[in-house]
This record gives sequence, structure tokens and C-alpha cells, in this order.
Amino acid sequence: MSQQYSQFKALFAIAKSSFIALLRSPSAVAFTVGFPLVFVLVFGFIGGRHQSLKVGVASSVDTTSALYKALEKRAVIQFITTDSEAQMKEDLEKGRIASIIHISKKNTAERAVPHYQITLSESGATKDKVKLLKSVLRDVIHQLDSKYIPERTTIAQIETVKMPGRIYRQIDFILPGMLGFSLLSTGVFGTAFLFFSLRQTLVLKRFFTTPIRKSNILLGEALARLIFQLLGALLLIAIGAYFFDFTLVHGLVSLLEILILSAFGLLIFMGFGFIISSISKNESTIPAVSNIIVLPQFMLAGTFFPIDILPQWLQPICKILPLTFLNDALRKISFEGMHLWQMPKALLFLTLWGIVIYAVATKVFRWE
Repeated sequence: MSQQYSQFKALFAIAKSSFIALLRSPSAVAFTVGFPLVFVLVFGFIGGRHQSLKVGVASSVDTTSALYKALEKRAVIQFITTDSEAQMKEDLEKGRIASIIHISKKNTAERAVPHYQITLSESGATKDKVKLLKSVLRDVIHQLDSKYIPERTTIAQIETVKMPGRIYRQIDFILPGMLGFSLLSTGVFGTAFLFFSLRQTLVLKRFFTTPIRKSNILLGEALARLIFQLLGALLLIAIGAYFFDFTLVHGLVSLLEILILSAFGLLIFMGFGFIISSISKNESTIPAVSNIIVLPQFMLAGTFFPIDILPQWLQPICKILPLTFLNDALRKISFEGMHLWQMPKALLFLTLWGIVIYAVATKVFRWE
């Protein structure tokens, strides 16, 4: 009596062999761990500052004053005037804005020129940004002093008020971006090359002579990449947390949610790979087509720098890219302490991207 064929064993046999092949592939290791790890180490050691400063404006500030108008002209400062005081305080605590500025007019009965007291609220998450903001303020004040103040005095004084908030490090921005890049490159390049090669070498055709379902072939390959990628993510996060104090607000809970989101993102990006493997005429065209998808997202999805420093006309395009939603969600989980269910917009748009991508992949995917 013949033993019944096990789809489950066949699926895991494919997953196991594919996983071993990934471990032996220099390009897979380079894109999953090597390149992201180099960037994490470089940015972790050298640090750096963002070049765009979002500043909340207290409701009591006179926005018609000469001082405010002069500050408003500085491109490095982006004033936020529409949010409530409570929202600005929350954004300050979580590092979404650099500071909250209060400008009050001092008693100038004996002076022809107004004098101001500038108070900057800072948190542990914005300490470095406030230093940059203060240098910009001092430069503006110096220019106004030269224009209005003949004697040795100043038109404004600056003080800071510390508010509660965790310290925001460069690694807290860079590492999630590198993780997103790793997921994108592995999903696109790895899947495209794999399935093109499986068709060219007739491996898929040989699979068809076995009782295994076609869906289990895909699931087996996806499972291998998923395990491989999550191990790479764990390594990156471990290095970031141990050597550079990468923030995981809720510890293991945040780590688990990052891994779940990473798995979801990888499955979406693999859809791009299925499409590319099907439309590519030969192996040499795969890198060119893949880079059309990968490079724009790599540069425009907030991997190395915030989107808000890019030109205004370009930002709406950047904000709808799937990697942008993934990067932002990873940062909100790790640093802001948000949970997956608190980010319905990001999950919704990632899901919509997945539906569109796999709808196209279903139409163009070829087994032979």
C-alpha cells in the first residue's frame, strides 16, 4: 500500500531547500544584512541632524511681529500653527516636532523698538534639534539687532523649558529605514531572479510532474524568504539596540510587532518580484526593471532623511509609496510606542498596494 502524498511535507521541503540556497547566496546576504548593516554602523557612529525643523507656534504668539516674520522666512524652520496645544505637546514628546515656540513682548515703554522673550519647549527627543533651532534664532536676532538696535543690547532673549520625552537618536530614524530597504530589495530582486531562474532551468516544469500544488510552491519559497528576512531583521535590531541604544518603547512587544509588520511588507514587495520575473525577457533585464521600482522608493520614502525636506511638489508622491507607509509605521512602533491597531491608515494603504500588486501579478505571472 503506497503512502499518501503529503502536501505539508512537500511545502516545507521546498522552503528548506530555498532557505539553504538563500544562505549560500552572496547577493541575498548582502541585500538582507550586508548593505543595511553598513548603513546602520555608519550612521550609528557618525550621528547627524535633520535639516528641517518643524516648530509648533503657541496660540499667544503675535504672528504679525517683525521677529516672527523674520523667523518665518528661514527655510529651515517650518512653523505649525493649525494644531492644538495638546497635539503639539504630544508631537514634541514623541519627536515629531523640534520645539514649541512662545514669543512674548517685554515691557518697552522706554524703548522705541519692541523687545521680546523667546521661550522654546524641548523634550529629550528634540534636544539636538533645539540646539540647531537656537542657532538659527540667534542669527535672526543678530540681523534684527543690526537693523533696529543702535546700542549694545538685543531685540530678544532666548530661554528653554524642558518637557518630558525620550531621547531621539539618529539610529531611531536610520534603522527602520534600513530594515524597510532590506525588505524591499529582498522582495523585489530575490523573487524576480528566483522565479525567472526556476522557469529558465525548467525546475518549475519538473515540479509539475509531482503531486504538489502550485500554491504550495509559492508558499514554500515565500516561507523561506520570510524566515531568512526576519532573522536578518532580528540581527539588525539587536546590533542597533545593543551598540547604539535603538529605542524599542515596549521591548519585546515592539519587537514582535516590527517582525509582524516586516513579514507583511515583505509579502507585498514579493508581488513586485513576481511581476518583474514574468515580464523580463532575459536575466540581464531584471536589474534594470527592478531598479525602476526599488531606487525611487529607496531615495524618496524617508529611508535616509525625512520626506519634509524634499520639494513641496514631490512630497505627495513620496507619501503614497508603499515603502513610505512601511518606514513610518516601523518608526512609530519602535520610538513612539504605537501598536499595529493604532495605525489603520498605514495598514489600509499597504493592504491596498498589496491588492493592486497581486492583481497585476496574477494577470502576468507565467509558470513556464
